[in-house]
Amino acid sequence: MAEGSDRSRLVALVLCGVLGFFGAHRFYSGKVGTGILQLLTFGGLGVWWLYDLVLISSGGFRDVDGRRIIFWTEDESLHRPMGPGDRGELTAEILDEIDGLRAEVMELTERVDFTERLLTKQRKSDEFS
Repeated sequence: MAEGSDRSRLVALVLCGVLGFFGAHRFYSGKVGTGILQLLTFGGLGVWWLYDLVLISSGGFRDVDGRRIIFWTEDESLHRPMGPGDRGELTAEILDEIDGLRAEVMELTERVDFTERLLTKQRKSDEFS
């Protein structure tokens, strides 16, 4: 049987995607210390969060015991090892998910830039009033 964690990769990925800035995926994987650090630094100002998101997606994220979180469901970790053919099937799915996340991040970046420009414009008009 492949060395893998009994924790679900899908749960870790969802937690990281939704609450990653607060370290929820690290608490789930048993890494309470680094989970608290992520909570205090808002996911390392987004960099640490994004790094973890890529690690979880690629199957390289490890739990507190050092076992890779590779199985998409907890049942899968109990019943079958990951075979060489599984990697190709998951790769396309992971790439699609990453592309979707990239599009969302770009949209959020544009919104933040627009908001910053509005705030700067407002401050300048307040200064001259």
